[in-house]
Amino acid sequence: FVVLRTVLMTGTPSQIAVGETHLFVGPRFVVSVRHGPSVSYAEVRARCEAAPHLLARGPGFVLYAIMDFIVDQYFPVVDALEEQLAELEDDIFRGAFNKQTMERIYRLKRDLLTFKRAVSPVMDVCNRLMRFDLPLIPADAQPYIRDVYDHAVRVNEMVDTLRELLGSALEANLSLVSVEQNESMKRLAGWAAIIAVPTMIAGIYGMNFKFMPELSSPLGYPVALAVMAVACGYLYFRFRRAGWL
Repeated sequence: FVVLRTVLMTGTPSQIAVGETHLFVGPRFVVSVRHGPSVSYAEVRARCEAAPHLLARGPGFVLYAIMDFIVDQYFPVVDALEEQLAELEDDIFRGAFNKQTMERIYRLKRDLLTFKRAVSPVMDVCNRLMRFDLPLIPADAQPYIRDVYDHAVRVNEMVDTLRELLGSALEANLSLVSVEQNESMKRLAGWAAIIAVPTMIAGIYGMNFKFMPELSSPLGYPVALAVMAVACGYLYFRFRRAGWL
């Protein structure tokens, strides 16, 4: 009795859907029971019937054909996940910082974890079929099981690579968001400093003290305005040159 998980991309936007295939293997039969999303196994039947010399070796070859077909269906899923990751990276480095981007990152992270949970048991099944002396798996069928194992290992490594790249993309997104926030804070601080100068001057001369020499001077008002304009212009020039504005 063997249980394998099938994985398909369904829905819009595409998400992983996981099903199960239960295989009952006997001396003269192989019965498959599918649960959940799965493609038709008609191709497997046609493949077995097209190779009668291999089919004559018994149910071990049929078991291999079904396992190989299920594992081969993992590769299109990996390709679809790679495309989603590439689109995410483009959005991140284009500066598309929004809630939807973060949701897509965590949705893809969840899909990769689900995918890995589906792939990992296949390697364990192949190991047991190769290591234990099972009468239904003849010695000449071991290389075929080894081929399925190699494919499963390859898919598992690709999933691990995608998870690492997704982690890097998440860190890059958070870093770019932090940089954007720092840039906004710089602009706010620069304008606050510029506005503070005329506010301070106006506050001093707005205290209405009686003995303030500048209040009685006919040039007091234009001089105060000129000082405000020069100070604000100088600060704007300096902040602009420093890249704060």
